[in-house]
Amino acid sequence: MPSDAAFWAGELQKLSVGPVKLMEVCGTHTMAIAKAGIRSLLPEGVELLSGPGCPVCVTGSEKIDAVLELAMRPEIRITTYGDMLRVPGSTPGDSLLRRRAEGAKVDVVYSPMDAIELAEAHPDEEIVFLGVGFETTAPGTAAAVLAARDRGVKNFSVWSMLKRVEPALRALLAGEDFSIGGFLCPGHVATIIGAEGFAFLPREYGMPAVVGGFEPEEILRALCLLLRQIREGSPRLENAYPRAVSQTGNLLAQRMIERCLEPRRDVWRGLGEIEASGLALREEFAAHDAEKKFAIPPRPAKEPPGCRCGEVICGRCRPADCPLFGRRCVPEDPVGPCMVSSEGACAAAYKYQEIRN
Repeated sequence: MPSDAAFWAGELQKLSVGPVKLMEVCGTHTMAIAKAGIRSLLPEGVELLSGPGCPVCVTGSEKIDAVLELAMRPEIRITTYGDMLRVPGSTPGDSLLRRRAEGAKVDVVYSPMDAIELAEAHPDEEIVFLGVGFETTAPGTAAAVLAARDRGVKNFSVWSMLKRVEPALRALLAGEDFSIGGFLCPGHVATIIGAEGFAFLPREYGMPAVVGGFEPEEILRALCLLLRQIREGSPRLENAYPRAVSQTGNLLAQRMIERCLEPRRDVWRGLGEIEASGLALREEFAAHDAEKKFAIPPRPAKEPPGCRCGEVICGRCRPADCPLFGRRCVPEDPVGPCMVSSEGACAAAYKYQEIRN
């Protein structure tokens, strides 16, 4: 099978299927597609939109507001991945980075295990790790909770913002304005849940689906496979990333998730509340559950005026369709999370100058 990007770009140009919208559902795909200029290679009438594939972007503003409030407690030290520092809450400009400048203790870590080490080094503080991500990062978060329990680290807890991809895709498909003709499925998530985790798309919805890798030639090949399915009128699931993704996925990681976490109803930016779409710590790990340990009253979600991140996440518009994009909302002073995250559709479009002609 040819692996050259030029070959697959040529094959893509041959696939004229009429007007159709495709969607990638992975932030890493979003950035790779923008960097390689893949949208400029699509056949006439084919549009590729970004879906809810950025975990930072889909986290609701009410969750960010709660974390910002928690960060100001003197006994708390927040630990998180770098992207979360600049995500604004309901108030424009308010973020963990700003709260840190005001005296809050906020540290960037590369893994939740780093947060456990901080907890051991600072026994007089409560270390809270913000567990953000999809099934890809859930096993590592679960492993950290188990490690904290086994090592007797009582001042470590997790605020779980972990989410499951399948319920979000079902919510998208149920939307009245849904108009996507095929999905480029996330390779990273598929390494955990297996390609079979996306079989419901063709099986239940008649939706073409291809699990793709992240190199330009892999993405181009996956798009070719999608368009061939559409042209043939034969929707199915294809795994175009076999070097990393099996049918059943990583069974050890799946058991780790099931051991520590359980599905719960959760809020997604742009999609609202979705049943069983989040992952919460099981009751036996309540001592390490920051939401239970430090009760913060829930607040109604408020989005920044004019921000269209929720619509971008759902593929209802492109980043450049937002009136704030590149004007009021820029990476140095973001209004919405899609401009903050390294996997955000607006950040990718701005960085690589993907603008609507």
